[in-house]
Amino acid sequence: MDFKEKDKKYIASTYARSNIEIVKGKGSTCYDSEGKEYIDFTSGIGVNSLGFANEGFAKAVYNQLLTMQHISNLYHNNVQIEVAEKLVKLAGMEKVFFANSGAEANECAIKAARKYAHIQKNKKKCIVTLNSSFHGRTITLLKANGQKSFHKYFNPFTPKIKNLEFNEEIFNLLPKDTGAIMAEIVQGEGGVNNLDAKLLKAVEEYCNKNDILFIVDEVQTGVGRCGSFLASQKLGLKPDIITLAKGLGGGLPVAACLFNKKTADVYAYGDHGTTFGGNPAVLSGVKYVLSNFEDSKFVDEINAKAKYIRDEISKFKNVEKLTGLGLMIGIKVKDKKGKDVRAACEKDGLLILTAKDNVRLLPPLNITYEEIDKGLQILKKNIEK
Repeated sequence: MDFKEKDKKYIASTYARSNIEIVKGKGSTCYDSEGKEYIDFTSGIGVNSLGFANEGFAKAVYNQLLTMQHISNLYHNNVQIEVAEKLVKLAGMEKVFFANSGAEANECAIKAARKYAHIQKNKKKCIVTLNSSFHGRTITLLKANGQKSFHKYFNPFTPKIKNLEFNEEIFNLLPKDTGAIMAEIVQGEGGVNNLDAKLLKAVEEYCNKNDILFIVDEVQTGVGRCGSFLASQKLGLKPDIITLAKGLGGGLPVAACLFNKKTADVYAYGDHGTTFGGNPAVLSGVKYVLSNFEDSKFVDEINAKAKYIRDEISKFKNVEKLTGLGLMIGIKVKDKKGKDVRAACEKDGLLILTAKDNVRLLPPLNITYEEIDKGLQILKKNIEK
């Protein structure tokens, strides 16, 4: 059997995979089992923030593996403490809970909001999320996703979660028992939709005045993706809770739920936990990823490359609209679906993503200009033809 037949035989059929078997990579270039080269504009859906096989990242994880790969959260470990300090300072928050995935971080945030309402004795337990949002695939988060396609088959869902359209009417439609509003700065899975910055600020102010928690899901937008460490920082927002994952681990599974002063001490002993969260080997990789943000030039280069890519794509024929922030790029192509552009690009040696009917690009943050130009040449050909 070839790899496609074995995949079908042994792995649950939850993914519509391309007929490509990627076997190795370096930087923003990877190779399939037949030796074909691909420029990677996906970074594993925003995960490989430093590309493939980054030597500094690999050495950091390897050295920790030789020291201690796991110890559990029954004990202190210095790597976890060091990374926590770096992360909360970069994010401008107070405390962090380490988890393993974006869904876990978002579950942690929702649980914290429910606990906060209990502490305040105000019975404000309803969590409001936005139409077209995506927050994960647990039973609770399926309902939190503001896309009805995720609501099929799996009900009943966790109660007291409401999806609303993000416009000026949201303030009139909020349930009286709203305890938290949860939003993405850019809705990635929803089509790379930019949320209005002024309205987001108005929502934050409304939350502050009415003792409603403001939660920002930065699972995809965070860790430099949008041209600042957090997309919320770029917009001047100060959420009560922030969730991170994807690019934080540089390719390894990790997530974080960050708390400000208001929410820092909501959780008490026994309220929440995880076996693998805060694993020292994984956090050694996180530490290396975060070290890049100690040099302001790293973020400057992200913004310069983002501008270069966006300027070039804006010149392509058939491009109706460019969305997103920084190196999170959405492209609406005239008379073409994103999946068709993706398939054509793969044949020519470029890996891209889709979001709804749009093309989505999430290249590694340290992609070279040579790799950018190779990828853009293929993208242009398949958008314009």
